[in-house]
Amino acid sequence: MSRVRPITNRVKSSTRKHKYEHQATVLRWFHSSSAICKSKSDNTHFQEILKHQTEKKPKSLVTHDELFERAAKDAKSKASFNRVLETFNKRDIRRRGHVEFIYAALKKMPEFGVERDITVYNKLLDVFPKEVFVPRNYIQRMFNHYPRQQECGVQVLEQMENYGIMPNVETKVLLVQIFGEKSHPIRKYQRIMYWFPKFRNLNPFPVPHQLPEDPVDLARFSLSRIANDLDAKITVYQLPSSHITEAGEEITHPYIVGIQSPDQCSLLAKHNPNKPVFVEGPFPLWLRKTCVHYYVLRADPVPPEEQIKEELDPEMVGPEQSFFYPQYIDLDLQRDLGDDDDFDVDDVVEGAVYAMCMTEQADQATLAQWISGLQENNPILGKVPTVFRLESGFKELQKVEDIRHDSRQDPHPEGEEEHAIDKEVLHSQGMKQ
Repeated sequence: MSRVRPITNRVKSSTRKHKYEHQATVLRWFHSSSAICKSKSDNTHFQEILKHQTEKKPKSLVTHDELFERAAKDAKSKASFNRVLETFNKRDIRRRGHVEFIYAALKKMPEFGVERDITVYNKLLDVFPKEVFVPRNYIQRMFNHYPRQQECGVQVLEQMENYGIMPNVETKVLLVQIFGEKSHPIRKYQRIMYWFPKFRNLNPFPVPHQLPEDPVDLARFSLSRIANDLDAKITVYQLPSSHITEAGEEITHPYIVGIQSPDQCSLLAKHNPNKPVFVEGPFPLWLRKTCVHYYVLRADPVPPEEQIKEELDPEMVGPEQSFFYPQYIDLDLQRDLGDDDDFDVDDVVEGAVYAMCMTEQADQATLAQWISGLQENNPILGKVPTVFRLESGFKELQKVEDIRHDSRQDPHPEGEEEHAIDKEVLHSQGMKQ
């Protein structure tokens, strides 16, 4: 005899079964809608969103560059650069996109002439949000908390280091507020503060940041730097000028600046009149981003069989000058058995340099005027033949921007072969008198 369940139990079981089926359908519908059931239109829409987000990233740098370009319409100055920084700080409280903005600002600083201003660097560091990137525990410090922002801060300090800018107390306070005491920018700051005072005045021949704008003053500074002799005398043989002739032709006279020391003058007086002297150049000299060119008056080296060794009288050499003449010093040097004095050095014998000059036009006529001016203090030049060895190259003041502009042009200009034909021309004695 079959056992029949009550109606209430059957109703409960049916409702429970229906409830479970409904939950299963709901869960199955939720699972399929999030991962499986995607139409082609949804995929295309999702790809368009990703494409829009990827294309939005490089545009941030473009917009920051546009900020500086708009500020540079009036004039590229410190005030306009600071105005851009203030505009970015007021635009968004959270300073979103500050890393890209700082990189763009570092690139634009030389154009605005603020690459050596410590106050501008401090304002640039002030763009970072405060107390956001500070690590809260040792684990965050160990895993380089916010590495992208720390690298950007280190880049700001590296640009300061490249331009020789010493950080101040405000710089340290900003770095501590932004990154904390134990961070990479703080370590970079500590290294700069340790090494910069040691190397600040280490160069005995410093070059000023602002070079003289007058070409004559720049030539004087350059020649005194090359000569490295306090007794050398700088002479301006000709100042730059121009006048109009009776025929209406304008004639321009370039500047000629020369230098010669008393030792060079005495060496030139002992030169053999039967052998020529040579005017060679131009030779480049870089002063920061400016390149100048100079010319030398030199002679060929004296053959060994014609060299005359002058013996100095020991009585004429005082004790204060004995270190300049080591042949009269008898010292018992105690050397170790492991000391080796054998060096592989190629001795190159060069001729004596009698004088140097700088001029605006590097042609033979202009350099002949320099030789004629040297005859006033060096009469032997009227008896010695002079050979001009002039090379093709930059003949006047050049800057980095000018050289880059010239390099984009045709590297083989017309008429180059004609200028390279006469490289050595003998200047006779009658032309100098």
